[in-house]
Amino acid sequence: MMPEVETRFSPKPRFGRVLLKLSGEAMAPALGSGIDLDAVGSIAQEVKEVYDLGVQLALVIGAGNILRGSDYEARGMDRSTADQMGMLATVINSLALQNALERVAVPTRVLSAIAMQAVCEPYIRRRAVRHLEKGRVVILAAGTGSPYFTTDTAASLRAMEIGAEVILKASHTVDGVYDRDPIREAGAKRFERLTYIEVLQRNLRVMDSTAISMCMENRLPIIVFNLRKPGNIRRAVTGETIGTWVGSES
Repeated sequence: MMPEVETRFSPKPRFGRVLLKLSGEAMAPALGSGIDLDAVGSIAQEVKEVYDLGVQLALVIGAGNILRGSDYEARGMDRSTADQMGMLATVINSLALQNALERVAVPTRVLSAIAMQAVCEPYIRRRAVRHLEKGRVVILAAGTGSPYFTTDTAASLRAMEIGAEVILKASHTVDGVYDRDPIREAGAKRFERLTYIEVLQRNLRVMDSTAISMCMENRLPIIVFNLRKPGNIRRAVTGETIGTWVGSES
């Protein structure tokens, strides 16, 4: 009789190429602003789980942990200048995450929509796709490179340009999309599935309306989930039911 051998099977990914949208606040310390290296290291470990499955992974990161252009605009700053400052802040976050990923042996490239060759590569669609095909994680920084567009819109645009199959919208506060703010209202209801039209009509805070409209026109699904629960990025990629699915049909 052959001895029993314990065999572990890795879950098979549902998606081959994904775009992960992270908020800047996910990288912030519990109190205050800036970059918490422990939080960044935890994100890197979560990304590595997906990378080890063979999934091609691109990321877009916000800058709310450093500054929000809208806050400065409200205090009288020119909108274009405020947005440009925010775009530069996303590059800072991207470099921090690149460093954390490479510390756990995940090859990573930062591609910026604003040219700054001394610190990262310029964003070129074919170059980004080639990096993905070569097994590198790609961080797409500086938004679209133009003011008046959010990082949500940048994530939708880049996802379509690189041929991503899904956008993974990682929240650092909630575990999906709710009809009301679940932090303030205990009776808030979480949706398991929504259509793009329902998101727009209900004015639900998934992504901004421009990003949702772009995804709807190109039938690009979005999964909204909680980043704080370990393993959730892997669960989303392997097709487990988590968070809220936003797509063409509810």
